[in-house]
Amino acid sequence: MTSTTASTTQAFDKARAEGRSALVGYLPAGFPTVEGSITALRAMVEAGCDVIEIGLPYSDPVMDGPTIQAAAQQALEGGVRTADVLRVVEAVAETGVPTLVMTYWNPIERYGVERWASDLAKSGGAGMITPDITPDHGSAWIDAADAHDLDKVFLVAPSSTDDRVAMTAAESRGFVYAAAVMGVTGARDASSDLAGPLVERVRANGDIPVAVGIGVSNGDQAADVAAYADGVIVGSAFVRCLLDHAGDQDAGLEALRALTTDLAEGVRRGAR
Repeated sequence: MTSTTASTTQAFDKARAEGRSALVGYLPAGFPTVEGSITALRAMVEAGCDVIEIGLPYSDPVMDGPTIQAAAQQALEGGVRTADVLRVVEAVAETGVPTLVMTYWNPIERYGVERWASDLAKSGGAGMITPDITPDHGSAWIDAADAHDLDKVFLVAPSSTDDRVAMTAAESRGFVYAAAVMGVTGARDASSDLAGPLVERVRANGDIPVAVGIGVSNGDQAADVAAYADGVIVGSAFVRCLLDHAGDQDAGLEALRALTTDLAEGVRRGAR
């Protein structure tokens, strides 16, 4: 097991010290295969991702767009299990980049919350992003995460009330995930004018980093978001690289590295 766990907070602090946003990259574990996802995620780290999100594939991904749904379904059809997700976490965390799991709550409840927190920590995971629970309904996870020194990343949206934004900022650790587009995830052509005000609402409640997930798919869009956010989260665009090169791992990895490099340059161009 991994002996030391990279700190998400330190990754954001390092980016801030360099006058830029952090690049947060996502892929589901087990896509296109377990070993393939490890290779792909390590390539993303080498090409410039500061923080990694590993998706735990789930059969009812109500908040995921069609691209991520397709990847998760492929992983499930390939037989990926929760133990495989932890193996991917361990392999990626060994790079020294903070590695979080993004998952719906149902699989964690089924696994056992305390057991999951313990196993995630032992695997070198930095924490968890929970899109479908809020801090006021997440006490079991908060207690287990605190006991194992894990990050708790909760989400806010443009529709969140001021009280909910304040509660989320107070209870999150690592960063707050600003889901700045209403509806399901997915790459989009333009930035949302809802994102900047949402970031400011979170910042009004403390100094925890705020990372924006908005459908960014290239360096120019990353630069736009990096001008006001502490982190730029990219998921569907990375998944699309591998879907577009299904059956040709080398070409998929080449596309993944090129995209990561473009995005990493983007978050630097968008320096605040």
